[in-house]
Amino acid sequence: MDNDNLTAPGRNHNNFTIRILNDSVKFYLPRVEGYLEIVREMASRYGGMSLIEFDGYFEGRFEPVKYTRVEIHTNNVNEEEMTQRANQIRIALKQNSLAFEFNNRLILVSEA
Repeated sequence: MDNDNLTAPGRNHNNFTIRILNDSVKFYLPRVEGYLEIVREMASRYGGMSLIEFDGYFEGRFEPVKYTRVEIHTNNVNEEEMTQRANQIRIALKQNSLAFEFNNRLILVSEA
């Protein structure tokens, strides 16, 4: 069997299909009031996602709140759209800044 391009979309497989999602977006959300509504909205908009809880460590100290990394894999989103969405989330959660990753690039959105 030829192993070249086994994961190529459209490749004829007898018992499975392949779907490739090109964009990876990870939001780092503090678990503060309102965060669960944002996670629910993301789930309804993007479908599948993963959630990982962790302790925050910023500016040389541990944060008093837990954080959740919301990881979404999707297609056809752009960095500007995600940056605007991150800023809306930052405002909704009453944060001075909010970090997210877009295709493995960390972006920090802060108030002016």
